[in-house]
Amino acid sequence: MFEQTFKNIDDVLWKDAGADSELDYIGQTSWVLFLRYLDELERDKADEAELQGKDYIFIIDEEYRWNTWATPKNEKGEIDHHIVLTGPDLVQFVDHKLFPYLAGFKLKADNAQTIEYKIGEIFSELKNKIQSGYNLREVVELVDELKFRSQNEKHELSHLYETKIKNMGNAGRNGGQYYTPRPLIRAMISVIDPQIGEKVYDAAAGSCGFLCEAYDYMYERMNRTTFNLKTLQEDTFYGKEKKNLAYVIGIMNMILHGIEAPNIIHTNTLGENIRDIQEKNRYHVILANPPFGGKERPEVQQNFDIKTGETAFLFMQHFIKSLKTGGRAAIVIKNTFLSNTDNASVSLRKHLLETCNLHTVLDMPGGTFTGAGVKTVVLFFQKGEPTKNIWYYQLDPGRNMGKTNPLNDQDMDSFVRLSLSKPETEQSWNLKISDVRSSGVETYDLSIKNPNTPEEAPLRAPEEILAKMEFLDKETKAILKSIKELI
Repeated sequence: MFEQTFKNIDDVLWKDAGADSELDYIGQTSWVLFLRYLDELERDKADEAELQGKDYIFIIDEEYRWNTWATPKNEKGEIDHHIVLTGPDLVQFVDHKLFPYLAGFKLKADNAQTIEYKIGEIFSELKNKIQSGYNLREVVELVDELKFRSQNEKHELSHLYETKIKNMGNAGRNGGQYYTPRPLIRAMISVIDPQIGEKVYDAAAGSCGFLCEAYDYMYERMNRTTFNLKTLQEDTFYGKEKKNLAYVIGIMNMILHGIEAPNIIHTNTLGENIRDIQEKNRYHVILANPPFGGKERPEVQQNFDIKTGETAFLFMQHFIKSLKTGGRAAIVIKNTFLSNTDNASVSLRKHLLETCNLHTVLDMPGGTFTGAGVKTVVLFFQKGEPTKNIWYYQLDPGRNMGKTNPLNDQDMDSFVRLSLSKPETEQSWNLKISDVRSSGVETYDLSIKNPNTPEEAPLRAPEEILAKMEFLDKETKAILKSIKELI
């Protein structure tokens, strides 16, 4: 039922003049879905308070609650079409009353880590793009059919929401920033192995895929005590996201995965001076796929010790600075990071190798990121000791990667299994940093050069091929002559 409802919502949005793309579809679905979720959450809390003989103070005033403006019901539990808003009246209410009211929560909230602040953030930045009040009425009533009070319902909804994020990533260049293949994320998390009590961080959170998958990983493996559940909910996952739509999608994604008030801050991470990062701002685990290819302005570069316009390289400095001593990270980055010879690239590699143990480099095949058109690697490192040895693994799924042949969990199995022992195979090898330094050129070149790939037979010269053909021709004639003599 959930899947068909999502399809029906997309069909309605496709008809509307204000929703132009898959990006708009998920953005508009997200704000309506968020308000539906908020209504369920408030009703659950009111029921709990009543059972305890207490009064529950609603976050949302009655005029702006879901069952007042969106789906007022009659005695039979059906939508009361005598009083329900529709057409231009509905759009007028949403644009000029509902959104401004909800945006005001940002100023009233006690702090940024409350559900009230998240409400204010979302409705300060997002706009209703559904122009037809009749289409909006259809969307609202379709979303009202969705139920996510049980864990199974939330799980199914989160799965469908992830599918929408994936489709958005496949839809075009602008959507790709939101989606990192989940099999890759799960493999990165398995190798890093975050534990209860550790703080997990993504400074380029996007749709919060890393944080959601880390939540699932830790939830499945922990002891289900009240303390652990509270720790997982409130004090484990942290993120920052600059873009409005990505921020809203990320918040909604985490909520559907079961995190009530996600610790996601709407900010430009690179606008922060890394020299101001203190121990209290550091994390045990960092998982991220920072945007690459961007060109940051000189004033942004001033926030970093190594000046560069490359967005991903600035993020790398932020990650290293944000890790606690002993902290672990897995970062997706362009493979050119390993070999670029410009001053910033060399300085950053040197800084990484001297302050962290870069123990593993996973080389991903082309086509892993649909539409991105770049080769990537994943860097696994631990802060606190210099690098002495790097284990490389060259992933080869045995097929061309792309939209119709995406990465799957089975593709990652061998890497995850072998990452513990780090053996030498045809796809993996070890590199001693002392060998890199002894090359005499201080570029700290870490580029992918697999020494264990079986050598292909060298191509023969034309003269050698012709001589071989002449020899075989003579040999054939001799065999035929022998046969004739026997006959």
